Amino acid sequence: MQLPFFFEPRLPHSGSFVLDEDNSRYLSQVLRIKISEKINVTDGNGHLAVAEVTVADKKKSVIEIETIEQFTAQSPFIHIAIAPTKNPQRFEWFIEKACEVGISSIIPLETERSEKSFKKWERAARISVSAMLQSRQAFKTELQPQIKFHEFVNSFESNKKYIAHCEEGEKCEIERSQAENTVVLIGPEGDFSEQEIYHAISAGYEPVSLGSNRLRTETAGLVAAVLLKFNIR
Repeated sequence: MQLPFFFEPRLPHSGSFVLDEDNSRYLSQVLRIKISEKINVTDGNGHLAVAEVTVADKKKSVIEIETIEQFTAQSPFIHIAIAPTKNPQRFEWFIEKACEVGISSIIPLETERSEKSFKKWERAARISVSAMLQSRQAFKTELQPQIKFHEFVNSFESNKKYIAHCEEGEKCEIERSQAENTVVLIGPEGDFSEQEIYHAISAGYEPVSLGSNRLRTETAGLVAAVLLKFNIR
């Protein structure tokens, strides 16, 4: 039976540790874990501990770390730079699923045709943590601050750079490389403007196809993440 999975960003490498109130409540009142039972705890940065519960309290549960393992982040790193959707719930859905897939970072883009900025960052952070725990990962997907399209395209460094857009023209297929970090640009519901597409191509981004169907923004982002993470063709 798998051990329950918890997230504690301040996790020490040894000794005893007091869980925060949310985790303490979840441990004692929701999961009803008792003293001497064991749990997994991660800091989201690659450390995964096996710990024994020594105090089961709804406000201040205490654990004793027995072992801790440092995992190495899987490479190559996958970054999805995506325009937030007009409906914030659809963007939250993308964040949840992309984090479950295990991509490295999500970068919200402000584009010419963006209709809304995403503002629920505290909620998004909670969603990303929940997705990490659900999928039992030791690394948390980084949620970066929103950035203007041109600023991002001019500054982001990556070995492989793609732009997914709906305009006609020659497009390649996504290729996953074991040695190359990759970023994919996903546009808003009205697509990137011609100027943005031209600017990205001039900056070394390759137009890429995500299939013959026209996809919603959040679906396109997830398809790109899956293709890159699992090299599906």
